[in-house]
Amino acid sequence: MLPEFVEPLGDGLYAIDTGFERPRFDAAYLIVDSGRVAFVDTGTNHAVPRLLAALEALQIQVDAVDWVIPTHVHLDHAGGAGLLMRSLPLARMAVHPRGERHMVDPSALYAGASAVYGEAEMERSYGRPVGVEPARVITTHDGMTLTLGTRVLEFIDTPGHARHHHCVWDARTRTWFTGDTFGLGYPEMVNANGHWVTPTAAPVQFDPEPLKASVARLLARRPSALCVTHYGRVPHAPHLGPLLLSQIDEMAAIGNRLRDAPERHTRLREAFVSMYRHRLAEHGFTDVGARLPLMAMDVELNAQGLACWLDRKS
Repeated sequence: MLPEFVEPLGDGLYAIDTGFERPRFDAAYLIVDSGRVAFVDTGTNHAVPRLLAALEALQIQVDAVDWVIPTHVHLDHAGGAGLLMRSLPLARMAVHPRGERHMVDPSALYAGASAVYGEAEMERSYGRPVGVEPARVITTHDGMTLTLGTRVLEFIDTPGHARHHHCVWDARTRTWFTGDTFGLGYPEMVNANGHWVTPTAAPVQFDPEPLKASVARLLARRPSALCVTHYGRVPHAPHLGPLLLSQIDEMAAIGNRLRDAPERHTRLREAFVSMYRHRLAEHGFTDVGARLPLMAMDVELNAQGLACWLDRKS
């Protein structure tokens, strides 16, 4: 029997709830084919016991794992990658070239986050990431492929959320592993009208036009599903692209309108609350007030990320 934090998605794909922040908020994915295995995203250091427990529950030996693939190096996606690889003797890491140095030596990544959140919060939420031996790391490039068992995984460069972001295409299942490029799709935000998704502008490299181009590239494959890190498998549906792209435009418009506003951070936060309130109601939710608290972290991070974008443009 699988632990409750492991969800089979079919065709050798599994979502693992990493336990970060709240249940079903942060996913790592397991791809299994012909006895060979890859992790896509890992969560934080605190997730590593769950990832190893998932292998054990599936009766997979640690030396069957060939690849650890962070979609990008933000700590909720890749913070546990180095610690995990210490338990995976044959695994290599496939990382975006802009993220390689942070996986080999995560000290700058940790220091930057600590300056924002403080040491106590970093230890509580993330733990201290450990580096990966350079010989075990390869960098990806747009269009690059890897073979896992009998299936082919393809990488494309997807800037917009972060410049060190790539997405992974599983041709077998016609599934994208999207990290944060296809936004957030929380399980609590699904109703009779389908999944509701929203972009994430978390600091510090949000850039709306490249993000829109990256989303368009994902949709051009006509995927069956998109596996988002926050959280789970989102079946592709016609409303998703316009929903996501229109919100990216709205976020940019909010930023441009409030660029020089007094108390800008507070005004940005208020604008995001208003946007979510309207968008959730538009999607058919009648209890928007009860759902808005689930977006509290995103309101704060998006306000910070939008400010970073505005300041770069100045």
